[in-house]
Amino acid sequence: MEIVFEHELHPDLKALEWLVGTWEGDGIGDYPTIEQFRFTQQISFTHTGKPYLVYTSRTWLLDEEFKQGRALAMETGFWRVPGGGREVEVLLSHPTGIQEIYTGEVAFHKVELTTDVVARTRTAKEVTAGKRLYGLFPAKDGEAERDLGWVYEMAAEGQPLQVHMSAQLKKVPQ
Repeated sequence: MEIVFEHELHPDLKALEWLVGTWEGDGIGDYPTIEQFRFTQQISFTHTGKPYLVYTSRTWLLDEEFKQGRALAMETGFWRVPGGGREVEVLLSHPTGIQEIYTGEVAFHKVELTTDVVARTRTAKEVTAGKRLYGLFPAKDGEAERDLGWVYEMAAEGQPLQVHMSAQLKKVPQ
């Protein structure tokens, strides 16, 4: 027997309600220290009725024929909107030994985030700052759902803050 827990979205999260669900799609990555690459991604925003969203992101390399290849990055964390206002706090953890805390604002269907803290283990790659933008694209003619776009800027390995990855994702029907 499968147990399913249904929870009301915590009132503090009303401004992020549009993110809840699973999103999938493709993107592109580039950085001065690596070769350009294409990837596919799945992002999930879930909740437990508490004042935070549970966030998971996984990416896989796409080959020349756009077929899913080896696993790339993964990150997990929590998104909070203290007091239900516009301020957003995001805590992210990476299995590569990096922890990030982002702060920013939500406005309508857009969230802009900047790192407040980046911590790393002794063996992790040097990442010193990040910026993220998440937002819904306008709906296309005849489509009810809007795509989620995101851009990740990173300062790492002695490089200045610059675009590292971006993707366009579609909401997975439930």
